[in-house]
Amino acid sequence: MGGGRLIDRVRGAQGRFKGGGGPGGTGADFEQVKRELHNELIESLDFEQVGNTPREELAARLRQTLTERVDARQLPLNRMERERLVDEILDNILGLGPLEPLLRDPEVSDIMINGPKVVFVERKGRIVKTNVVFNDDKHLLQIIERIVAAVGRRVDEQNPMVDARMADGSRFNAIIPPLALDGAAVSIRRFGTIPITAEDLVALGSCPRPIMEVLRGAVKSALNTIISGGTGSGKTTLLNVLSSFIPDGERIITIEDSAELQLQQSHVVRLETRPANLEGKGEITQRELVKNCLRMRPDRIILGEIRGGEAIDMITAMNTGHDGSLATVHANNPRDALSRFETMVGIGMPNMGDKAIRETIARALDLIVQQQRLPDGSRRILAVTEVTGMEGPVITSQDIFIFEQRTIDEYGKVRGRFRASGIRPKFAGRLAANGIRLSSELFRFEMEV
Repeated sequence: MGGGRLIDRVRGAQGRFKGGGGPGGTGADFEQVKRELHNELIESLDFEQVGNTPREELAARLRQTLTERVDARQLPLNRMERERLVDEILDNILGLGPLEPLLRDPEVSDIMINGPKVVFVERKGRIVKTNVVFNDDKHLLQIIERIVAAVGRRVDEQNPMVDARMADGSRFNAIIPPLALDGAAVSIRRFGTIPITAEDLVALGSCPRPIMEVLRGAVKSALNTIISGGTGSGKTTLLNVLSSFIPDGERIITIEDSAELQLQQSHVVRLETRPANLEGKGEITQRELVKNCLRMRPDRIILGEIRGGEAIDMITAMNTGHDGSLATVHANNPRDALSRFETMVGIGMPNMGDKAIRETIARALDLIVQQQRLPDGSRRILAVTEVTGMEGPVITSQDIFIFEQRTIDEYGKVRGRFRASGIRPKFAGRLAANGIRLSSELFRFEMEV
């Protein structure tokens, strides 16, 4: 962070701190002391010195000063309460205020702010309300401005919506009044620093080992695979896992709106879209990046999410030598995913007939993996579906594996079974050509969960 920006942040905290924001319950006396210490610290700062001090060093100095001031007051607080007092003041001066404890919590995967007094988070698939609050609308807007300023963006009445990537890779979206009627609404989608592996998904019950081995073979054999599912269903996590099966040495190009994938291979090129600037110029879309990446000699193309005209370019790439491509799409089931592809390809090629569109899709796609978040918050693969071709004017497909939900037990856990459909996939020959033979037992597979 530059010295000027740090000075602005510290000065911006002056006179605006009015208490609140702690993750736990706070009494009036605690909040009063916090306000007084905060204002004393701000008034004692030499802003010229602040601008010339690295952030880490400044934080250490401020922490020491605050600790000394707290000790001098001989407050009736235990050690943990004193540390929390110091942390909350520093978070408001140098960090993102009430958001800091949530951003430090590794179990929080989503943060949803509905105005200054209502904050929800998602932990282990469950959405719960927190007691985190902001002082008022102005305080929340100040935190939003800090986040967007760090990535060179701006949010105001003329530009009331912003989508950005935070420094830790989290996806940030905010919409402010007058569009948001009850105060600014913020969504932060967080991503773990340690990628989830195939073994993790097997251990969590998201995907049984036999199904995971088939998916591993499909990726190694360069089948074009689409991951379908709703918002928050775990599509990106599964995409990251499947991409880990790509043999090292292949040239992989990833295209995303917000960089989320964490590939471990050595030959990876990461591309990210760019929104328009304040004048409405300079936007770079996924479609433009897909077209450009075809000139970059990719062995594999991984598209974070297909949502528009880039579908035709991705399908074309799959049909012209770029086998083994991976992407996600929003859809409730594999058949809906095919229908969405028809719609999106039609947007990209408005003069192409319906049958020609379906034939193009049927030739390009090999596998659709349906992912879903269940009522208990768990995320599971519901179907592995093979696209088999055309029958008349219709794209044909067949389920290879499915998950059947049976009930919800007394603990709120979803119970059901994974099972094979009994159909041997047509792609078994391609897997065999790559040294991956599917046992006949695999197609009688069943597992209760």
